[in-house]
Amino acid sequence: MKRTAIALVMTLLSALPVSAGNLVEISDAWARATILTSRPGVAYLTITSAATDRLLEITTAVADHVMIHDVVTVDDVRRMRHVMALDVPANRPVTLAPGAMHLMLTGLHEKLREGEKFPMTLRFENAGEISIDVAILGIAAKGPQGEAE
Repeated sequence: MKRTAIALVMTLLSALPVSAGNLVEISDAWARATILTSRPGVAYLTITSAATDRLLEITTAVADHVMIHDVVTVDDVRRMRHVMALDVPANRPVTLAPGAMHLMLTGLHEKLREGEKFPMTLRFENAGEISIDVAILGIAAKGPQGEAE
């Protein structure tokens, strides 16, 4: 009887879907160092998902708020626009990069110091929460390769 119950539990467990969290990959997460805590910080990353998903919220211990900002041009003027959620299409990387979509960190609790890292949690509609470490590069960095502007 005990062996049958174990076999039944194993069969049921194998029939459950694989967690969507295993299907989302976050890569190249980085932020620029900051001089003052009174100014916002900015972070960038690439999200790749095997299934369509949606990024709903980002939190970090180093700032009060993290907002997704897009950059739009209207009448030759570039402006940042707050995005409430970010659609992540299946198998098409979404890259947040300088001069384009990015994460704005407001209410910094401390300066972001080059060479350090900080934790960040991304909450997806399907994949759930994914925690990452964000590398802090130089103030003028262009990306994880460490190139300066």
